[in-house]
Amino acid sequence: MSAQSASGATDYSQVALRDVTLRDGLQLTGKVLDVEVRVALARTLLAAGVPELEIGSMARPDLVPPMAGTLDIVAQLTPDELDRCWVWVATPRHVEKAAAAGVRNFQYCLSVSDAHNKANIGRSAEDSIAAMPRAVAAAKEAGGRIQLCLATAFTCPFDGPVDPDRVRGIVADPRTADADDVVLADTLGQAHPDQVRDLFATVGAGERRLVFHGHDTWGMGVANSLAAADGGARLVDGALGGLGGCPFAPGASGNTASEDLLFATRPGYLTPAVLADLVRAGERLLAELGERSRSKAAQGARSKAQAFDWVIAGD
Repeated sequence: MSAQSASGATDYSQVALRDVTLRDGLQLTGKVLDVEVRVALARTLLAAGVPELEIGSMARPDLVPPMAGTLDIVAQLTPDELDRCWVWVATPRHVEKAAAAGVRNFQYCLSVSDAHNKANIGRSAEDSIAAMPRAVAAAKEAGGRIQLCLATAFTCPFDGPVDPDRVRGIVADPRTADADDVVLADTLGQAHPDQVRDLFATVGAGERRLVFHGHDTWGMGVANSLAAADGGARLVDGALGGLGGCPFAPGASGNTASEDLLFATRPGYLTPAVLADLVRAGERLLAELGERSRSKAAQGARSKAQAFDWVIAGD
């Protein structure tokens, strides 16, 4: 579905949210949440109308402890629920193992920057690209979808600014051509809106869906997400309360808050009551984790401006 209105302006209500709380949101926290808690949160988000979720990662639990139990979450979700859920993978073996457990949506991630790919995945970016056809084949054999996710698409914590032509080159590489979606990640939250809009408009993904994964380190999370939509993105990532970050990217802070993205884009399913439910769900999660909320919309929803429909009354 196009996100362009009759006037040619971007219709942000047609830009979907993928909530990544259960993967990118949790991976920097010091506490491993019970599987039952994570399953309950997934179902709360799905029931609210959030169309897609990230529910975990195939990363080694000794390296990213909060991701332990991802396949136990998968085992508790129904096939219909799993149709809306994504799992992070970095190797063909990850895809095979996840597929055997029932996963059908795979986010195959590599970094544009070699230095970050080696820190995050333990191999060169070229090695990850070379392995992608086998990952795609495994995903398709399972009847699933697979995304090409490019971390450090704008800046790298070790190498600095990333050449946009390097991003475009990976997207154009025949070995990545069979991905269903292309995800461009502002891993450090250092990009600015013109930069994001330009890269999305020129990345050359063809018919593949474009996705933006942004962080809010410099306060540009929502602005960059809307700029990505202006450039052609149809899905944007967020986490409740702005939770999260990359454990292998020094300087990366929380994700763009899901509450803020929803308040900005106003999808058809979002009502003041739905936003209130999501704010409460984020508050419960953050309290359990001992984390603070970075969501401005969640803060606004708790303000004293009772004449505004989006303010939560009665709690």
